Amino acid sequence: MPKTSARLLSMLSLLQARRDWPGALLAERLDISPRTVRRDVDRLRELGYPIVAFKGPEGGYRLDAGTELPPLLFDDEQAVALAVALQIATTTGAGIEEAAARALNTVRQVMPARLRRRIDTLQVSAVERPAIRPKPQVDSSVLMTLSATVHACEVLRFDYAPASTPGAAADDDRADSPPRRVQPHHLVTWGGRWYLVAWDLDREDWRTFRADRITPRTPTGPRFTPRELPGGEVAAFVAGRFQCSDGSGDWPCRGEVILDLPAADVSRHTQDGVVEELGPDRCRLVLGSWSWPGLAATIGRFDAAIEVVGPAELRDAFAHLARRYADAARDAPAPTRIP
Repeated sequence: MPKTSARLLSMLSLLQARRDWPGALLAERLDISPRTVRRDVDRLRELGYPIVAFKGPEGGYRLDAGTELPPLLFDDEQAVALAVALQIATTTGAGIEEAAARALNTVRQVMPARLRRRIDTLQVSAVERPAIRPKPQVDSSVLMTLSATVHACEVLRFDYAPASTPGAAADDDRADSPPRRVQPHHLVTWGGRWYLVAWDLDREDWRTFRADRITPRTPTGPRFTPRELPGGEVAAFVAGRFQCSDGSGDWPCRGEVILDLPAADVSRHTQDGVVEELGPDRCRLVLGSWSWPGLAATIGRFDAAIEVVGPAELRDAFAHLARRYADAARDAPAPTRIP
């Protein structure tokens, strides 16, 4: 049998891993008798851990929430996961950077020296890719309110601020619009922004709302029975909404070209396109985008000859960009010769 101190730590780790532990299962996992389980539970209670017993066919124990926080217990993997999560909080867009730094410092102080040294050696620099569009911060209190209404299945009323950045959703952006009334279903993050997926009661349709533009109103409305998302999965639903406004899951602009490049080279730089090999140094590329100029510009980054298969809108977009680039080159100052 393990020493009492090691056994207590193992029991506490198990109690933190799940809500309810039947006494027999706890004894089996720790390889001790039910009587020893009861004694160890009493010892943990004396140390300040609020462990409650529950009755039933499989009576057992639960680590309850207390008014005071006793010493925390983390195994090595949990300590590393916590340190990484708190250090990369700057990339979440949730406006919790300062709070995350303070939380990491607080948790570090109550950890054993061995785990503290391990966390101190794990220094992570959260570097985001340059964003084409700004990633506004969301007040953490707004996220908590949205999450609470999703969890409680309560109708939410909120004011929705007008879009202030190019490319933002233009769904009823009037400043004098009446409050929106929705049945909130999921709070998601996509591309560095937070969104609320909800059923709009006034428009009788599924909508996605940017959380940074939401100002919740109180009180919340009545409870509702959640509807089933189209497709059943929130990830597929959100991806479809951001690819096409009608939720079809396809881009509004899709074109086909032939590039004088090996298919393997093009595939490495194409996330959601279709690449077909036509020869050693020639391939067909089918790709989508929000706009025809955007699609033409994306294809133009491949440094190779381009043959447009179709449609005509893509060919016109290439001509439009060609004129624009020609004007930019003509207006540019003459290059300076370096002796």
